[in-house]
Amino acid sequence: MRALSQLKSLLLPEALRRASFTKVPFTRALGQAALSRLYGLGHIVRSPFGGSRSTPAPSVTLDGECHAGRVYLVGAGSGDVELLTLKAARLLQQADAVVYDRLVGDDVLALIPAGHERYYVGKERGHHSVPQAEIGALLVKLAREGKSVVRLKGGDPGIFGRMGEELAVLAEAGVRAEIVPGITAASAAAAGMGIPLTDRAHAQQLRFITAQLCRKDGEPDWTTLARRDETLIFYMGLTKVGAICTGLRRAGLPDDWPIMLVANASLPEQASLVGTLADMPGKLAASPLPSPCLIVVGSVVRMVATSPAGASIEQGMR
Repeated sequence: MRALSQLKSLLLPEALRRASFTKVPFTRALGQAALSRLYGLGHIVRSPFGGSRSTPAPSVTLDGECHAGRVYLVGAGSGDVELLTLKAARLLQQADAVVYDRLVGDDVLALIPAGHERYYVGKERGHHSVPQAEIGALLVKLAREGKSVVRLKGGDPGIFGRMGEELAVLAEAGVRAEIVPGITAASAAAAGMGIPLTDRAHAQQLRFITAQLCRKDGEPDWTTLARRDETLIFYMGLTKVGAICTGLRRAGLPDDWPIMLVANASLPEQASLVGTLADMPGKLAASPLPSPCLIVVGSVVRMVATSPAGASIEQGMR
């Protein structure tokens, strides 16, 4: 909430002025105030050979459309409200109804104006959750009532977010939809630890895997995953760390191959464990991490130790 309150305190006078004189809602006035400050800054481009020239100021606007009877499948990002896209923030302020998941942060939900409809449909392991079919039915119902609807999902809606299933339901019902991407947990975790996901010296490929495949009745093809030129990202895998380490070692990766676990990526409570395929199960048992937790496997993890961008998260590392 600190980042949001700082933004509001900075822009409050101008937002109030806009709301008073133009009769627009305060939330929209706040966005317009932010953009007017941006617009007034402009840019100065400096040449490496001396001299400089002015360039046009940004032309971003928060006055886009939010259509009645349409569903917007929106990525809420990794949790940090400052990583939310401008379009997502605008739609949250404009939509009649917001249907949101468990991993959407309070700072993001605070952008929804008072009086707008909210529907919590989060899923959590070991707890009652709203069936996917009911979520789809709710989206169709709200849209058919003539409401503009934001379906708000943590991270990016198209990465293990069951977006395809909801698109199919909306298509069958004849409801228009729009997709607004968000920053996925993999990007946020890597940035928070100060490393890239790909690097010419470490990984020329990147693969996202759902650890749900590590269930008893189905496993990934470990042989295809055990590559040294690739970064592996396992989502929803905190309870499968042992199986992942064992599977990759049996498929040929060395015992000392790097692995990293990052919980609550991009949030103040971010915490992490860095180790190897051989010792990570023991490290996790000794120092448990909360969910949600992302698993990164690959030699790019070695860059954590020397990255200047990782200095700010040293207290969260173990």
